[in-house]
Amino acid sequence: MSPIEIRYVHHLGRLTKRLEESRKFYREILGFEEIERPNFDFQGAWLYNYGVQIHLIVNPAAPDPVGEINSRVNHLALHVDDLDAAREKLIAAGIPFKESAVPGRKVRQLFFRDPD
Repeated sequence: MSPIEIRYVHHLGRLTKRLEESRKFYREILGFEEIERPNFDFQGAWLYNYGVQIHLIVNPAAPDPVGEINSRVNHLALHVDDLDAAREKLIAAGIPFKESAVPGRKVRQLFFRDPD
């Protein structure tokens, strides 16, 4: 059997119980633009940039961001050309992060949370 022929990643769904905070985070911190969303029977928002959509889905069961930032959980990875500038923007916005390096590679990473 041959694999499904995928063309590209269309969107990622993110649960939220903090819709307005999440909208602001994805727009102001990560540079996504809000796009038209169908009139579903539940709250949410659709955002787009960098060739991918983020679908915020309101769900009271969304997890609370507690404890230490853990890099070994489900995550969205975004590439930037200037990690130092990204770090400074996170600091200026008061967003906690964890910095790490990939062993054996010239890859540095910043891990941070969205509002949920």
